[in-house]
Amino acid sequence: MNKLVLSLFPGIDVLGRGFEEEGWTVVRGPDLLWGGDVRRFHAQEFFFAGVIAGPPCQDFSSARRAVPTGRGDELLAELVRIIGEAAPHWWLMENVPRCHDVRIEGYSHQRIDVAASDFGLPQRRLRHFQFGHGKGFALCLDRPKQRRVTQPAAMASEGERSVTRRGWSEFCALQGLPPIELPGLTLSARYLAVGNAVALPVARAFARAIYRLETWFDGDKVCACGCARPVTGRRVLATGACRQRELRRRRAGHPTSASVLRGVTGNEREVMNAEGQAN
Repeated sequence: MNKLVLSLFPGIDVLGRGFEEEGWTVVRGPDLLWGGDVRRFHAQEFFFAGVIAGPPCQDFSSARRAVPTGRGDELLAELVRIIGEAAPHWWLMENVPRCHDVRIEGYSHQRIDVAASDFGLPQRRLRHFQFGHGKGFALCLDRPKQRRVTQPAAMASEGERSVTRRGWSEFCALQGLPPIELPGLTLSARYLAVGNAVALPVARAFARAIYRLETWFDGDKVCACGCARPVTGRRVLATGACRQRELRRRRAGHPTSASVLRGVTGNEREVMNAEGQAN
């Protein structure tokens, strides 16, 4: 089995580190943090099993106050171009929930929302992933270490605070990391890099799930809400929280498929239909 992965927009590449710790070999593409430019990068066809990526999310962030720069869409297009050149078995992208769908011809498409607390960390920090597979497979994630949230999320902006900033060791631990050294970066840049990173246990969970998919896939059916939890029988939603998530999407005017509607109760279905008509 080919276990070679290309990591794009890596930054300090905690996502790639998670894959390495699960036995994958990671090749890192160029990044602005280290003076590289992805626009000049080209990938060899059929060389990589997968492509992982964390393109800049500022244009799509709910915290953005300025006018979008257009760079977010530009870099998503570069990601699509490189995946097209590399033709991997699968690809995985991390971004914010407001990021556009990245649909690539020849690959399935799955949106997956995860919280750090689902993987043993005491912060809720929500992360959004998109996944595509050349054989149309859907990813199923194990969440074996759910933990109660006791700490504010580790945010990239924490390094700019002087009074409420947590210590470096504590901040790294919230991301599942030891107090890593980042020589050459200022203190605020170090916090920015770690705060922007995918938590290490989350990265490892995705690496394990993709390895399972590539080696002994057994036809798992996954929840339609985007949580990547398994479902059985005629169910399409895994938990009550999944049903509430679909209700919120319906209220926000987002489309909900007929298969998802079959997964909710009669009363919930009536509410969703009524609110969808109102929208």
